[in-house]
Amino acid sequence: MLILLSNVLYYLCLLSSLACTVLLLRGWRRTGMRLLLWSGICFVFLSASNLVLLVEVQLLDPRLHAYRLGLGLLAGTVLLCGFIWEAR
Repeated sequence: MLILLSNVLYYLCLLSSLACTVLLLRGWRRTGMRLLLWSGICFVFLSASNLVLLVEVQLLDPRLHAYRLGLGLLAGTVLLCGFIWEAR
């Protein structure tokens, strides 16, 4: 029961990050604000990280942990670069 509940939670996290990705990129396309683009790209990587987490949990494969952390680091780096780029 607990495993099923955690899987549902992982799917909800993936769906919410995908929804944020779509909304941010759609807002960027409509307004042209580059900070929305940077945030949308960040959420692309966060969604990929959530997807790798789902695969990792389903397959019980701890080797995917490094990929998931790398995607999270890449997402944070993209957003930080976007903040620095837009502050100029």
